[in-house]
Amino acid sequence: MAIQLPPMSQEETSKWVREQFQAANKFLAENGIISDRVLTKDSRYLAPYVAVWKFTTQDRKELWLVNGDVPTDVTGKKAADNARDALRYFSFQWQLKAQNLMADEQAMADPTKRQYANYLVNRAETIYEVVDSPDLWEAPAEDQSNG
Repeated sequence: MAIQLPPMSQEETSKWVREQFQAANKFLAENGIISDRVLTKDSRYLAPYVAVWKFTTQDRKELWLVNGDVPTDVTGKKAADNARDALRYFSFQWQLKAQNLMADEQAMADPTKRQYANYLVNRAETIYEVVDSPDLWEAPAEDQSNG
């Protein structure tokens, strides 16, 4: 199944990317991680669905962060060599998280947790479709500034 992107103007795309970048930095800060810079040549986005950022932190670590219309998640550089592999990693992690939730009868009795497990499965499957679409990975996304 091919991924269909809604038509967006360059201005709308730039605004979406800027918002995701700001949200990514906020997420890192809320989790006690201070970013130093984003490595734009390694980062990718598929507006308005998902952005994959590669950051360096002030303590000289590199990490991947995914956000957009997906759960915001972060992992170390060792989990993936590139943005496509990072998405594959997050997709797999969300499937595992959902499986663990679904295996917990007590958690499945809670409608909110059941809904979250279904959300994780849905996003994991959608992201895997993105990973599995070679045409989306032929050319790198255009670089975005840090601000």
